[in-house]
Amino acid sequence: MAALKRRKTLIVLVCLCVLAAAGAVVWSRRGPAPGAAGRGPGAPVPVTVVAAAEADVPVILTGLGTVQASFTVGIHAQIDGKLQEVLFSEGQYVKKGDILAKIDPRFFQAAYDQAKAKKAQDDAQLISLEKDLERFKTLSKSGFQSQQNIDQQQAKVDAMKASIQADIAAIDGVKTQLDYATITAPSDGRMGVRLVDPGNIVRAGDAGSIAMLTRTKPIYVLLTLPAQTIDDVREAMKRGDVPVIAYDRDNKKVLSTGKLETVDNIIDPATATYKLKALFANEDERLWPGQFVNARLQVGSMANAVVIPSVAVQRGPNGLFAWVIKPDNTAEPRPIEIGPTMGDQTVVTAGITAGERTVVNGTYRLQTGARVTATQGSVASGTGGAS
Repeated sequence: MAALKRRKTLIVLVCLCVLAAAGAVVWSRRGPAPGAAGRGPGAPVPVTVVAAAEADVPVILTGLGTVQASFTVGIHAQIDGKLQEVLFSEGQYVKKGDILAKIDPRFFQAAYDQAKAKKAQDDAQLISLEKDLERFKTLSKSGFQSQQNIDQQQAKVDAMKASIQADIAAIDGVKTQLDYATITAPSDGRMGVRLVDPGNIVRAGDAGSIAMLTRTKPIYVLLTLPAQTIDDVREAMKRGDVPVIAYDRDNKKVLSTGKLETVDNIIDPATATYKLKALFANEDERLWPGQFVNARLQVGSMANAVVIPSVAVQRGPNGLFAWVIKPDNTAEPRPIEIGPTMGDQTVVTAGITAGERTVVNGTYRLQTGARVTATQGSVASGTGGAS
């Protein structure tokens, strides 16, 4: 029995040796590992680098904004009547005082004429009463009229004068209604879509308007910024005008340039943001009411700031870092602190000094102390880089 066990053990060992030999042969025929072709063990890693530089960097705050017309008014009827004419075209730019529409004025014209006739009648009656008063005064000197009759006649004259003042007020009221029959533009601006056609009855109490008029030159952009930026904005306003640039929704194309007009007096506690209003001349009308834009405010500048390409900034488990190539061409992950990002560049406030080389492409191959072959690049060339 013992001899049988030794025989089985020997067979198993022989089989294991055969398998090991076969594996070694197969392994030797596979060739080098992927990625090792062309370079031996410890070969330098090819990377693209850009040196950190010193620059005067503008401090820009960016917020999402909504374009608002500087003047918006609904064109309403102020009297009841039939809309006789609409004298504007949809989308037409009008000036203050231009006639926009007319309401049938015949009823108000008749009331106006009647009020003027009533005043003329009272004027004639006043003249007669004043003449009688003068005669009474003359006769009283000869004793043919009593003082009581003179006082009564004076009261009639005064009452008629008061009646004439009421006539004047009535004429003014009816004249105002007659003027309301002609609807004029209250401001320069652009007309919107007509909502009421001629021939319809319009009323002063109608909720809807005949059309909307908006003034787009100048125009405002209402935007929001985080609450922590309010001190920077207020300090910038104390120094003078704060320039504001409006970009399109893709944040690529400049639409218009203006200046900060005002800062809201409260911070919204729910969102920790506050509102600002910027004014734009908008002579080319590239900004349109209701449009969403990205607004950039320049609130200052950082002199001699250290900047690196934004693609060089990496995020690790311990925070932000960048791969720095030391003078001996070895890689080092350097913890950094950053400031604002301006386009393709990021301000580094700690961790890197001007002149040090940062990796913008090829970071995924790097390890601490790895030797590299560095190729000089630029901010633009690093856009395919850090990962």
